[in-house]
Amino acid sequence: MTSPRPSPFDIGLRANVRPLRDDDRAPIEALLRASHNFSERDVAVALEVIGDALAGDPEYIVNVIENGAITGYECHGPTPLTEGTFDLYWIVVDPRAQKRGYGRLLLRAAEEDVKKRGGRMLLIDTSSQVNYTPTINFYKRNGYHLEARIHDFYHPGDDKLVFAKKL
Repeated sequence: MTSPRPSPFDIGLRANVRPLRDDDRAPIEALLRASHNFSERDVAVALEVIGDALAGDPEYIVNVIENGAITGYECHGPTPLTEGTFDLYWIVVDPRAQKRGYGRLLLRAAEEDVKKRGGRMLLIDTSSQVNYTPTINFYKRNGYHLEARIHDFYHPGDDKLVFAKKL
């Protein structure tokens, strides 16, 4: 009897978190569009940040995770005018690969990089919309707590939630 063929999204020794490369832009754009949580404007901003990171802007640190293909990415960087505070700007995992640990691996990579750079805290902003409930729960499961809520920030009825974790 043959064993079942593993999913291309199964985490194993093949999963690799690595720094951003020039040829990652198109796969990252595909991930952003596949998530259905981001507007065209959101995608444009994310791609602008990717471009800045590829151009060497030290404000943005980007890691991707691949398991035969780009499965997700995260972008973080130092918060201006603070001492040791960093922001997680983006974390996206292919919807077909979610709930398999890729997001957790990316989040841990960001946290480790922040600590290596002398960071002491990581902040994450997200929306209060219902479609972000899995994202909110992900942050909570990974040790982040709701630090602030700014009502009607994005638009009426869509609050900005700020999660924090001391590292």
